[in-house]
Amino acid sequence: MTSPKLSTSLGKGAPPSTPPATVVTAAEPPAPVTSRKRGPRARRSTPLTIAMLAALAYFLLPLFWLLIASTKNTQDLFNSFGLWFSHAPQLLTNIKATFTQDDGVFVNWLLNTVMYAVVSALGAALLAAAGGYGFAKFRFRGDRLAFNVVLGAVMVPTTALAIPTYLLFAKAGLVNTPWAIILPSLVNPFGLYLMRIYAADAVPDSILEAARIDGAGEARIFFRIALRLLGPGLVTVLLFTLVATWNNYFLPLIMLNDPKLYPITVGLASWAAQAQNGGAGASSDMLALVVTGSLLSIIPLVVAFLMLQRYWQSGLATGGVKQ
Repeated sequence: MTSPKLSTSLGKGAPPSTPPATVVTAAEPPAPVTSRKRGPRARRSTPLTIAMLAALAYFLLPLFWLLIASTKNTQDLFNSFGLWFSHAPQLLTNIKATFTQDDGVFVNWLLNTVMYAVVSALGAALLAAAGGYGFAKFRFRGDRLAFNVVLGAVMVPTTALAIPTYLLFAKAGLVNTPWAIILPSLVNPFGLYLMRIYAADAVPDSILEAARIDGAGEARIFFRIALRLLGPGLVTVLLFTLVATWNNYFLPLIMLNDPKLYPITVGLASWAAQAQNGGAGASSDMLALVVTGSLLSIIPLVVAFLMLQRYWQSGLATGGVKQ
């Protein structure tokens, strides 16, 4: 049963119940039908497309011409259209003649170039990674001055250093040796600058402090931890040095006298000189062999880029995500 007091208080204090008011609203007009805006992927820019096609043609047309020219003999190089095949393509014949000319000296030039480029690229990438990591993660007296000297060295063209380098190596007795090509290629100021910028963000200080607390030495930290985090930057410096050493012409030209030590650039230049002057060992198709050798010389670089480009893509993806 309900208490009398409770019922009385409810009766006096509670207001009489009223039905809820009905709110009448005007009917909203239908939204006007508008055309959907195109997303970023659907947009097209005609000037940008034309510019990209022009850039694509600028980079690919020389390669296309080189491929077509490698299928021709010397006579067809001058008498046929440059961007299309001749009546009798002979790519395999030119390749065979290139490898067998002068007792297979082209193979020797190719192996020399691979040795110079690979050793120089690995050494320059490792030195640049160590130097860039040191500038980024350590503070010492004169570090800013030393880094400014590195930046100044980037502005110095390598051709300006060729003659002083030759005189220095002549005093050391290293002229006409493979070291005359490898040692100068190990110094890469731009690679050191690039690795310094990359190491500042790619290697967290917290990981280094944790490794030091666990008792790891600085050398072990660099080779076991920092070097793995610097992978994309390391590959970038490696490829830049690989291409620069592979295409280097002036330094081997003044440093090497023995044709057996020539890289591909100097060797093909000597063949081209024989074709123009009609020197000893020149044949009627010597110019065609120079073109075919040029085609063969770029294949290793293309393969290297295709194999190592995934490290660039992973590095870009890592840098685009804010931690």
